[in-house]
Amino acid sequence: MIPNNYRLTIVIATVMIIVGILLSFKYYNNAQLDEIILQYEEPVNADFATIEERGSIRLITRYSSVSYFLHHGLERGFEYEFLKEFANEYGLRVEVVIPAEGEDPIDVLNRGDGDVIAQNYSITPKRARFIEFSEPYNLVDQILVLPSHMEGFYPAVDSLKGLTVSVRRGSSYYYTLRELQKRGVDVNIDIVPEHLDTEGLINAVANGDIEATIADDNLFNAASLYVKGISQGPALSTRDVIAWGIRQNAVELKEKMDDFIVSHFRFSEEDGEVKRSMVLNMLRHRYFENEIMVHRFRSPVADTKYAGMLSPYDALVQPIADEMGVDWKLIVAIMAQESQFDPYAESWAGAVGLMQVLPRFSEIADYELYDEEVNVREGVRILKEHLDHYAYLDSTNQIQLALATYNSGMGHIADARRIAIDHNKDPNSWESVEDGLMKLMHREYYMNARYGFARGIETSNYVRDVMNRYRMYDTIVSLAQQQETQKRQGWTFGYTGLSLRN
Repeated sequence: MIPNNYRLTIVIATVMIIVGILLSFKYYNNAQLDEIILQYEEPVNADFATIEERGSIRLITRYSSVSYFLHHGLERGFEYEFLKEFANEYGLRVEVVIPAEGEDPIDVLNRGDGDVIAQNYSITPKRARFIEFSEPYNLVDQILVLPSHMEGFYPAVDSLKGLTVSVRRGSSYYYTLRELQKRGVDVNIDIVPEHLDTEGLINAVANGDIEATIADDNLFNAASLYVKGISQGPALSTRDVIAWGIRQNAVELKEKMDDFIVSHFRFSEEDGEVKRSMVLNMLRHRYFENEIMVHRFRSPVADTKYAGMLSPYDALVQPIADEMGVDWKLIVAIMAQESQFDPYAESWAGAVGLMQVLPRFSEIADYELYDEEVNVREGVRILKEHLDHYAYLDSTNQIQLALATYNSGMGHIADARRIAIDHNKDPNSWESVEDGLMKLMHREYYMNARYGFARGIETSNYVRDVMNRYRMYDTIVSLAQQQETQKRQGWTFGYTGLSLRN
């Protein structure tokens, strides 16, 4: 029989071994884990000509309170707006691609799902092995973020002994901490889930959930305007270069981006100081320096009784969409495209309200269509009829053709499908119908069409834009659901601007 005190010794030893193993994973003092693990190290061949032909540039970014987010249901963010300035110079649209949970943006870039990484993205040696970088458009210092009661506790980098700093493994901050460890600085690294953005970790410091974190000084300065209980520690890295990440074989895209960036950000030949354009200064002021604007953008949606995660009208749309068997995110995407969430919007063609319903196609009185609920219900009803009409198709073509019909009308779509048949193309494929719509802009086709001339390019852009926004909304909701799951599993802090219920 084993004595009780011996059993206790075995139990304690076992627990200590398990704790040691867990801590070794938690603090990642293992050089092997410094490697970037990628699925697509070799980039696809897609340069500026591909982007130009597509008509859009795809921005890979994180959903955060600075780089890219939804405000009043519309897209905002420093990185988003700066890239949009570039896109406007070449007549391009900006499509947003948000990497999945745990997915490295370099993978998204190299497999061709996006064209440029822009998320306050600093250049590190490991990242530079797999991608090219543009000219810089910002310089930042990485600073230690501490709770206010610890202000002055760590005056210099060499004084960090025993401090635990929480960062995402995929961030440049992790690389900085690993370099400090290699220099002999006795700092512990606490790895947190990738969905926790820098602002979320700053809030966690303020709330006492974690001991410390790292933030670029521009992000810290913006957060300090409204987060109480934080203090600035020493700079752990200085003058880090922020740039756009581009595929290594996208030579022409890099040239055009470099030309654009140096017109907005450069170093003075006289004193080496940074010179910024009016546009870049305006964006910096809007997202990092103006206290009123920073506070406003932290309110994710407008003040309406229906406000939700994606738009000011989530709570209005969801029950109506559920009742009619339509994905509510698709309705919100249409609403953003049609009216930008303005219930009093009127088009040149006479369409009115949130869903831009044409009174002549509705049995509801004109004045009633300005009522938010009436307009949404009528718009969803019309869309549902189109979806049912194409119910025999696969879901993607069904939605695309229903959107095209909602925008252009059943008659023009019927003409475009007949043109597809005449050219031995599939009338059930949106790609073929889209081509037919483009042909209906030319006299040789619309003169023989039953419903005449069609604004094919408008409908083509409409379907593309709504589908892109729909996919983006779907990603945002999925990320929110994942975060809710992780919170239930123990992660109770962090801000990404996402909430399943506001």
